[in-house]
Amino acid sequence: MGGALWRTNSDKRQVPNLTSRVTLGPPKKKESHNMSTFWNRTKDFLKSEDGPTATEYAVMLALIIVACIGAITTLGGTVSDVFTNVEAELPTGSSS
Repeated sequence: MGGALWRTNSDKRQVPNLTSRVTLGPPKKKESHNMSTFWNRTKDFLKSEDGPTATEYAVMLALIIVACIGAITTLGGTVSDVFTNVEAELPTGSSS
């Protein structure tokens, strides 16, 4: 009776059997993971509107990353110079 949809609980009431796995609809086909399936999905992705949108976001992200790297490189030298100047202006400590 493992596949039954209903079971009797301790109060003699019929309750749903939550341990059985019931699937509705036709059985799912097991997809083959080969190169043709990959290329078919890639072509479908590029034909749909999601492909160009994802590409545009990828280009924008790449440009943002390049701009951030440039800014960090430029500011890195400036910040290093500021810390060097501050260190030079600090008085030396005494060891008393």
